[in-house]
Amino acid sequence: MLSDEQLLRYNRQILLHDFDVAGQERLLESRVLIVGLGGLGCPAALYLAAAGVGTLVLADGDAVELSNLQRQLAHGEADIGRNKAVSAAASIADINPGVTVTTLTEHLAGDALAAAVQAVDLVVDCSDNFPTRFALNRACIAAGIPMVSAAAVRSEGQLSVFDVAGGGPCYRCLYPSEGAETALSCSDSGVLAPVVGIFGALQAMEALKLLTGFGEPLRGRLLMMDLRTAEQQQLRLAARPECPDCAQQR
Repeated sequence: MLSDEQLLRYNRQILLHDFDVAGQERLLESRVLIVGLGGLGCPAALYLAAAGVGTLVLADGDAVELSNLQRQLAHGEADIGRNKAVSAAASIADINPGVTVTTLTEHLAGDALAAAVQAVDLVVDCSDNFPTRFALNRACIAAGIPMVSAAAVRSEGQLSVFDVAGGGPCYRCLYPSEGAETALSCSDSGVLAPVVGIFGALQAMEALKLLTGFGEPLRGRLLMMDLRTAEQQQLRLAARPECPDCAQQR
């Protein structure tokens, strides 16, 4: 049962008739892993914390740099040199001290990655390279949990929910080749600050939908937007029968 303080804090969400107290209670019982506390991970983490997700597990092995501050809003100048997960955890504590936060301050891989994924209800992929995304994809398939994944660079971004257990395709169904060493990076191509903010917030929205049953998640759909022109499109994604990551699970 929600306390009086929680009823007041989350009042604006509870007012939604198809969210209500039951949705808020589901959020408070949820555990979410956020991988990457950069341009996407900062807004995703802050919004999920503010909305009342009970436990957030923040994973990032990098330290805050001056060039991050243009778009990574959970960090400030005083955080330069500090681990990003630890920095973001401090910002979350200021916004909502009722959220339990665990920090993982190394790059997740192997058994540590599998264990982190198995301990949560949902993964929010805010990483910036293909090897991490492919590894996360396999770990989520093995654990039977959804992954909300986004990418943003320049003025463009894309977003989808990969949920094999829920009947959708996986990340590798979209990107079948695992040969690429890294995704197109902001450090090479540039990015406008609000672009990652918008897509990180959209990741939080998809996470809230999946955790509470509110609305219709982007399962099996890819949202693509170019914020330079405000053009957007949605593509239907189908599972690949020969996908090396998820075909056996089907």
